[in-house]
Amino acid sequence: MNKRLIPIFLVVFIDLVGFGIIIPLLPTFATSFGASPLAIGLLTASYSAMQLIGAPVLGRLSDRFGRKPLLIISQLGTFAGFVLMGFANSLAMLFAARILDGFTGGNLSIAQAAIADVTEEKDRAKSYGLIGAAFGLGFILGPAIGGLLSRWGNSVPAFAAAAISAGSIALTIALLPETRQASAAPVARRAFTLAALRQTLSNSVLTRLLGYGLVFNIGFAIFQTTFALFAKEKFGFNVEQTGYMLGYVGILVVIAQVVILPRMVKLVGEQRLIFLGSATLGLGLLGVGMLTPWWALFGTLMLTAFGGGVVNPSLQSLYTRTVSAEERGGVLGLSASVDAFSRIVAPIWGGWILGVAGAAWPALSGALLMLIVLIYGAAALGGAAAGVPAAQEAAVLP
Repeated sequence: MNKRLIPIFLVVFIDLVGFGIIIPLLPTFATSFGASPLAIGLLTASYSAMQLIGAPVLGRLSDRFGRKPLLIISQLGTFAGFVLMGFANSLAMLFAARILDGFTGGNLSIAQAAIADVTEEKDRAKSYGLIGAAFGLGFILGPAIGGLLSRWGNSVPAFAAAAISAGSIALTIALLPETRQASAAPVARRAFTLAALRQTLSNSVLTRLLGYGLVFNIGFAIFQTTFALFAKEKFGFNVEQTGYMLGYVGILVVIAQVVILPRMVKLVGEQRLIFLGSATLGLGLLGVGMLTPWWALFGTLMLTAFGGGVVNPSLQSLYTRTVSAEERGGVLGLSASVDAFSRIVAPIWGGWILGVAGAAWPALSGALLMLIVLIYGAAALGGAAAGVPAAQEAAVLP
């Protein structure tokens, strides 16, 4: 691993342990206040709705003022959100906690921009895969810890997540160097204006890639954000059992991103890998929705973990190739907004369709979206894997 990536890896890993603790807890916590499946979906979506606003702002500000200070600000918001959740005594307080964390919690886009600062283009997908592996490791430990701590009440996992978040802030201050100057110091600072945002979005290569990412992430997030409810409704899983199953998914994601992704990028390239991962995810979601014995999850989740594990790092690598170095934070903030928007739509849809049609339908609707995204990608992306700047895009896409 590039030594400059180690602090970023550690920060993302620790952040995701804290975030992962909350995943199996949130539906049960909300249910204790009388929340319906739709209300739980809205609670999950509230985090992403605020991230939709906050992530591009933080990303663009990190282009202007540096990655490290903006990363610390976002982590402070996450810490405060976990503390508020620990003290929550109503559904409204849960909403407030998730809204606070969502607005300031755009640290992934900043970490991704820092990675782009310190890696060459040819190594970028691999580097994003390593950071994705930090996600996977966080999801191995986080949900399992959250499930275990839930034995002592809903507040205990939230306070544990806050303590872990405090550790992440200390680690960022102590170990993470500023990366922006390494690649962007000789370049004029990018203006933080709506005109600059419009100029970035005028890059049709980028917007088509973002469109693919939007549809893909909605399909994936429908399953992700409703899994705890799905497992409870279909198999009777409790919080602890759900946490262990999510930990299993985390192990698979680590394998996909550390072992499989680098080899597959060399073998088939990023664009073909995006299509392959989308098709594999669609098959996995179809299996999740249709198969009935609980142990079948071990096979179907293997497919979903591979698909989710290889597509997003490849897309992120392509995003960064479409713009200059001083725009990376803003572009990755836009990609975080696309992901956030998908997580607004997905849990609301997933919670609603689960409530009216049954536990299988969130996964089945996600499988349908994978079919749509493959058709869209074949028609719209063309040679986008070349990832050339906007000035050359006419030579890339029809």
